Amino acid sequence: MIYLFQAFKGLVKVRPVSIDNTVFRLHWLFTTVFLLAFSILVTTSQYVGNPIHCMPIGGVPDDLLESFCWIHSTFSVSKAFNLPVSQEIPYPGVSNSNGVSERNYHSYYQWVGFVLFLQALLFYTPYYLWKIWEGRLLVTICNIIQIVIVSDEELRKKTADLTHYILKHRGHHKYYAFKYFLCELLCLMNVIGQFYLLDLFLDGRFFTYGFELMQFSQRDQKDVVDPMTSAFPRMTKCEFHVYGSSGDVRKHNSLCLLPQNIVNEKIYIFMWFWFVILTTSTILVLCSRLGVICVFKVRLYFLRSRFRFTEEEQLRIISQNVDIGDWFLLYMLGQNVDQLILRETVEELVKVLETRNKASLPNVV
Repeated sequence: MIYLFQAFKGLVKVRPVSIDNTVFRLHWLFTTVFLLAFSILVTTSQYVGNPIHCMPIGGVPDDLLESFCWIHSTFSVSKAFNLPVSQEIPYPGVSNSNGVSERNYHSYYQWVGFVLFLQALLFYTPYYLWKIWEGRLLVTICNIIQIVIVSDEELRKKTADLTHYILKHRGHHKYYAFKYFLCELLCLMNVIGQFYLLDLFLDGRFFTYGFELMQFSQRDQKDVVDPMTSAFPRMTKCEFHVYGSSGDVRKHNSLCLLPQNIVNEKIYIFMWFWFVILTTSTILVLCSRLGVICVFKVRLYFLRSRFRFTEEEQLRIISQNVDIGDWFLLYMLGQNVDQLILRETVEELVKVLETRNKASLPNVV
């Protein structure tokens, strides 16, 4: 098991240059890692242990019966979840199924590991697109100017290099910023889409899964159905048909225990609450992006949070005189470049911008 998780080393390694924000990393890094871990956990437990145990039927080998029920699905009876255990039924969802049409067939457990892996790929996709579109721009800039200990002459040179790049490419970073904002929007679309995907996968039980569990925990548990038991039944039934001694087809019902669902119910309740947190935080981030695009004071606020050693008035001038693309590049550099270089760079940029603004004013005679 330890060797299986070594595949995550490249994914979770420390990156010297950050090209995204915390919420973005929660999507592509944290969520992808735990989905892959869950996929490995479920898959290995299926193939190492026995994911299903069925009550023997006379004349039918146990391995054959369990393999058949695992492949061809099991079922539970809907009305049996609301009946008292030990009085009318032996277990929630299990009852006499003769003539009963309200059956819930369960075959999703065969695909849980594959669906978790697909979810991990979907969460990683926005970051993969951003890596391609970003083109290692931040890494290239930071590798050139990043320092630990330098002389005053080296500091002036690196500051001049960064200032020269920003001024030379001023106005050419709009698509750079909007591609990043698009990837954040894709993150939101992905997590909302996965609510629909899992709701379809679990026969309409995922959307309300967390709400039902919270309601269940606050009420008398004797009066309501445990949502984890109804969504992930541990005991089900399986129909197996064989030829009798006279050549007629005989139907046998076997009780089957699904120990894998004990793990599945915990995975999906964690996933439900985590997706709610991700959705909420991503909506807040996108609202802040909208504010950055439309409101000058919002841009100034975010720059102040990154440029801690720079005077606010200089940041105000920068925010007023650069477009959203150049502002975003400076904002991203703020979390990767030494604060001393950033302060000197802003001072040089302000001098150049003020000089150009004065030169552009009409002469008054």
